[in-house]
Amino acid sequence: MAKWTPQHEAPEPLEGPVVATITGGTLVWFVLFLVQLPFYGRLQDHDRGWWLWTCLAGAGLGLIGIWYVRRRDAAIKRSAAASQAPDGERVPHS
Repeated sequence: MAKWTPQHEAPEPLEGPVVATITGGTLVWFVLFLVQLPFYGRLQDHDRGWWLWTCLAGAGLGLIGIWYVRRRDAAIKRSAAASQAPDGERVPHS
């Protein structure tokens, strides 16, 4: 069997409202956790208690994701500002 190799270059990554997307996803996970919380006993009785903890884990990981993408966006903006500054001029970090 021949090894599969791509026939074309990979496309550039899409950029968009990354912080808003991650924040929205985190809120969805947390709302799902809150909605299921009153039904914890019933979920446990039907061996579905992991649903609740999956939602909480998604919200927790989403908080890490929000922190990460905010720092990434700030670094991209700093890099863009530094590349547009005249040589020898320092751009303050915010």
